[in-house]
Amino acid sequence: MTNELPLHLHPHGSSPAADGTSPAIARAAEGARATAQVGAGLAREQKELPSRFFYDARGSALFERITALEEYYPTRCEREILETRMPAWADRLRARTVVELGAGSAAKTRLILDALVGSGTLRTYVPVDVSGEFLDSTARGLRLDYPDLAIAAVVADFTGPFSLPADVPPPHLVAFLGSTIGNFAPPMDSALLRGIASVMQPGDHLLLGTDLRKDVAVLHAAYNDAEGVTARFNLNILNVINQRLGADFDPSRFAHRAFYNHELHRIEMHLVARSTQVVNIPGLPATHIAAGESIRTEVSCKYDRASVTELLTSSGLALVDWATDSEGWFALSLATPISDRA
Repeated sequence: MTNELPLHLHPHGSSPAADGTSPAIARAAEGARATAQVGAGLAREQKELPSRFFYDARGSALFERITALEEYYPTRCEREILETRMPAWADRLRARTVVELGAGSAAKTRLILDALVGSGTLRTYVPVDVSGEFLDSTARGLRLDYPDLAIAAVVADFTGPFSLPADVPPPHLVAFLGSTIGNFAPPMDSALLRGIASVMQPGDHLLLGTDLRKDVAVLHAAYNDAEGVTARFNLNILNVINQRLGADFDPSRFAHRAFYNHELHRIEMHLVARSTQVVNIPGLPATHIAAGESIRTEVSCKYDRASVTELLTSSGLALVDWATDSEGWFALSLATPISDRA
């Protein structure tokens, strides 16, 4: 497992890569990388699948449904903070470019865009997401609603190598919302934030969303909703791997399970095998899965202010502002590269 994740973004629709690699070769390389990631995860004692495979068009749509569920509090809590704090932050930040990692539908992001447009500074929005189809739909809607704003959509897995698009004007606000950072267990969380810090310039800020520690019953309900939307989202990871890697997972032979790991302060999502089975993926050895054995598909770490501060500091970032919702269930942090504070 690497401790460094280089951050390089290329605009969606750009043709050959900066190094001259053709799109076909780049796709083949990504396919090989994805197969290797899946193979490594399935070979572990606790089988795992990379959570980035949740997000095809269906997975992205299911996640948007999750964010609207009564049990799923993070979205409305984060929105409350943005509504109350973003106007003042916009005047303070004076950002001309917003780069959002894991943009999705950009619903909450409109609060950021509106505040910065209102302050008269914003020129460019760079939404980054792994689902190209979903991102295209988001970008089209934003171009209609913000005709004076340059929208440079980027299809990318921000945990891999990608670079900032050329000519996006500073200062930049990098938005990493929804407590997505919690999906990366140590040391990958710090590695990812170090990658972000490495491309930030003087005057840039990171806006980081983090889910806070709270009553376990609230956490459990958020990941085990009564409608079963989260279960369908969890199972969809198998469909995506089947489509992208030619695997033969049968989602009907797995069950959703989510629980809180008290020792590690995190929710874990698993898929539990209903029966013994063998899964085949081209280029990998056959995977034998016993009845009752689980594949971990996601972790969602929960924080307090001290742990967020420690994470930022270890990643080369300094906490400059902190805000929570009225329940104290979710936090947004503003941070700058430590070099800015020297």
